[in-house]
Amino acid sequence: MFKNIIKRNLTTIKIYRNNNNISKMDKFIFDKNDCGPMVLDALIHIKNNIDKTLSFRRSCREGICGSCAMNINGKNTLACLKPIEEKLSIYPLPHMPVIRDLVTDLTTFYEQYKSIKPWLENSNKGKELYQSQKDRKKLDGMYECILCACCSTSCPSYWWNGDKYLGPAVLMQAYRWVQDSRDQISKERMEFLDDAMKLYRCKTIMNCSNTCPKGLNPGQAIGELKLKISNELH
Repeated sequence: MFKNIIKRNLTTIKIYRNNNNISKMDKFIFDKNDCGPMVLDALIHIKNNIDKTLSFRRSCREGICGSCAMNINGKNTLACLKPIEEKLSIYPLPHMPVIRDLVTDLTTFYEQYKSIKPWLENSNKGKELYQSQKDRKKLDGMYECILCACCSTSCPSYWWNGDKYLGPAVLMQAYRWVQDSRDQISKERMEFLDDAMKLYRCKTIMNCSNTCPKGLNPGQAIGELKLKISNELH
């Protein structure tokens, strides 16, 4: 019997639980061989076989949808891209209203995203909009954002002023549309962003770039956006 225990590949996972504003930490111990290699696989295993009340978001399992964003061992990331370790502590995204367990309320985050008009504004309806390779390249490192909110919820400025400061994810997407050569309202977009709270609450802490699970650099994008606004509006 002792030899069988030694052969097992055990992992210990502590998971934040919250139901009707009653919070606690639950501990689960199981064999990693019983599930896939990623944290999301572990969560699905726990929900299917140990505790069916565990709540979390998930969809694509491929790092594309951003649904399974959470705080794992102190860093915001995607559960589907994070390998299982011997010991794990899992919390919901920081400083966000918790609906239940690892599910947070992203209503404000999506409203802020909507406010930047994340679509192409061009009066040439029905016509092909030419874009050179050089102009297209300007969008690299921004269009890949999956809006998982890992960066915004790692930002102290967003923690303190999340109702007014747009946050790294939304600002990087705003800059993506400002930089798009096919768009005709770049000046209007910059005038909307040129605000002490919406943009300039960014203090270049760079937690956003450090935590992005897609390897993007929101901090750099925000810096370039500030410079562009300074050069073209002031």
